[in-house]
Amino acid sequence: MQINVKGHQVEVTAALRDYAAGKFERVTRVFDQLHDVTVVLGIEKLLHKAEVTMQLSGKTLHADATAPDMYAAIDALVDKVETQLRKHKEKLTDHHADTVRATRYS
Repeated sequence: MQINVKGHQVEVTAALRDYAAGKFERVTRVFDQLHDVTVVLGIEKLLHKAEVTMQLSGKTLHADATAPDMYAAIDALVDKVETQLRKHKEKLTDHHADTVRATRYS
């Protein structure tokens, strides 16, 4: 998995880059088939904004979060992404497999 951290009219410091990369490494515990993760950090008026675009196998997920602090925005973004990935992983699971039916109704 490759994590790219970019800034939109904002200087991305090494501390912000490491913090974002560390938080998105945590996401791999939920779903480990991520190919490319692009995080864009920016400031809109008084709010800090963090956006992410992730490439899965055959699907693209996008999320954004705003907060008064950049670190809080990254934390909120990771929470949203984890929710999306759990939902995507649940959709991939075959809940009606023959083995499940056989054990459940026999």
